[in-house]
Amino acid sequence: MADYDLVIRGGTIADGTGGDLTEGDVAIAGGQIAAIGKVSWRGAEEIDARGRIVTPGFIDVHTHYDGQCIWAEELSPSSSHGVTTAVMGNCGVGFAPCRREDHAMLINVMEGVEDIPGVVMTEGLAWDWETFPEYLETVARGKRDIDVAAYLPHSPLRVYAMGERGAAREVATEDDLALMRRLTGEAMRAGAIGFATSRLSIHKTADGDAIPTFDTDIAELEAIARGLGDAGAGTFQVVLDAFVGWDKEYRVIERVIAASGRPATFTLASGNDAPPRWRRVLEMLEATHAAGGVANAQVMPRPIGLIAGLELTVHPFVLCPSWQKIAHLSIDEQVTAMRDPALRAALTTEDFTPGHPFNELARNWRWLFPLDNPPDYAPPAHMSMAGEAAARGCTPQEVAYDRLLETNGRGLFLAALGNYENASLESAHEMLRHPHCVPGLGDGGAHYGAICDASYSTYLLTQFVKGDGPLKLGLGEAVHMLGQKAARAVGLHDRGTLKVGGKADLNVIDLDALSLHLPEVVRDLPAGGRRLHQRATGYDATIVAGEVIRRHDASTGARPGKLVRGSAYSKAA
Repeated sequence: MADYDLVIRGGTIADGTGGDLTEGDVAIAGGQIAAIGKVSWRGAEEIDARGRIVTPGFIDVHTHYDGQCIWAEELSPSSSHGVTTAVMGNCGVGFAPCRREDHAMLINVMEGVEDIPGVVMTEGLAWDWETFPEYLETVARGKRDIDVAAYLPHSPLRVYAMGERGAAREVATEDDLALMRRLTGEAMRAGAIGFATSRLSIHKTADGDAIPTFDTDIAELEAIARGLGDAGAGTFQVVLDAFVGWDKEYRVIERVIAASGRPATFTLASGNDAPPRWRRVLEMLEATHAAGGVANAQVMPRPIGLIAGLELTVHPFVLCPSWQKIAHLSIDEQVTAMRDPALRAALTTEDFTPGHPFNELARNWRWLFPLDNPPDYAPPAHMSMAGEAAARGCTPQEVAYDRLLETNGRGLFLAALGNYENASLESAHEMLRHPHCVPGLGDGGAHYGAICDASYSTYLLTQFVKGDGPLKLGLGEAVHMLGQKAARAVGLHDRGTLKVGGKADLNVIDLDALSLHLPEVVRDLPAGGRRLHQRATGYDATIVAGEVIRRHDASTGARPGKLVRGSAYSKAA
């Protein structure tokens, strides 16, 4: 009879704390780490980790698996990249609380903000809940590969409390505020790990309207934050509208912390061209901590961007008037039509018609790059459509058009929207190393046809740990960012490190072989919907609660994932 359920032998251990690396074994029993160091007793299963690194499971603090965790058992791409806990409900969008008559409205919001086709949500969601606690119970009953934790999202809460007035963005009354505060406290006691909202102006519904939470009065956010304070638990997550200025928007962080005494987290990026305003944000973060508050910024370790292509939601010609003539055709038929000189002349000279802001971002020629295999997320400036056009003496439209023809319509583009200041990752590197910043914004479970950033954990390791030069990170430091540092930023103190008695969430990684594949289109959503997926090579094993869920970059079929409830959870709630 074996002494342990699993023993990982002879690996280089990065324990998630940022401390020194050690060589040794890790033994697991009953879903917990039973021993670390020299383990002489045997396991029912053993993994040879010689020449490999052993890390805690990674914490993905910014996802949108609110729907995918209902209709799917694998939370990929995140689980394909060493993530063992995903936090969903970010940006204040989700599916609870919600009355039956508001289902269509929430689908409209999620379709517009997070690029999830409405038919996918209509077919994939059973809607066997109304309140947020009931939604959590549905999640808890499901089977999945990794753990999930959930924020209470603001858009559903506002509409649930205010009805049509909430959707129309009317100012909340005192009774509305009292109800939202009470429902927030109830959600925390039911297991929510916090509350999430968005103030971002480019977050639109599928109809092009502002989302219910856009430009909400800060007094409303303070009232809701007091619900966190009432429960004595929860993190306040917000996407601030940096377009109106950080000095104005950061006041939201200061006021909700003052109102609730709870920590806050928000997304932060550098502009590509603008002055480095993000350094001012770091100064404000430091002032918050100096005053006794807690706030953390979530930073993408690579350019924030879209993936564009004919199979996807956006591409450089999607809003050209002449494109509508062939939009209904298959890709092969579109390419055939595009070889017509007359259509080429039209599409390479027409301006875009009005549409969703994301579409126009695929025509920012200075920051639109080819994305090939292996994918280069930090390309030199001269590889942009504008750079290529200057070298060839033509227009960027012609360069993009030729790429689509040369790849038979399958070529992809990276639209680097931010975090690529002066075509460099220096700003991302500096922010990531700041004590009050954590990696995030992977958006797994959303933007199915335009973004595939849930692979950022693999990218952080391949780009910053395996790479050389001034942007290199130590392995222990990088694993700390993906483990303990990320977990603590969202109040998950029981994971992110390897310690005896701790939860047995681990990765065994062949760092030398670790690499990213080119994103690909798969059609595994409800109603046959398509999504972007990205695979990796180099994860020998990913383990959740002591069970191996992935071996050599493929699912084992194990489903130990659970709903992680926040610290205020009470079964009597």
